Amino acid sequence: MLVLTRKEDESIMIGDDIEVKVLDLKESQVKLGIVAPKSVAVHRREVYLAIQSENTQAAAAAQIDALTDLIQR
Repeated sequence: MLVLTRKEDESIMIGDDIEVKVLDLKESQVKLGIVAPKSVAVHRREVYLAIQSENTQAAAAAQIDALTDLIQR
């Protein structure tokens, strides 16, 4: 893990086209701005994990449906 220290209005670059900028600092919170191409999905971690869980459940349901269809044939 790379650990960086940034102050308000400073940023870091990820590759050539993703910028993460510190917009505001308040007590125990930091507000970040992220500039990234539309082709790059940007989510809070908890949202990302929920999406992954839903995708896994949907894939499992699709497999069960496919097996049921195969058995019925």
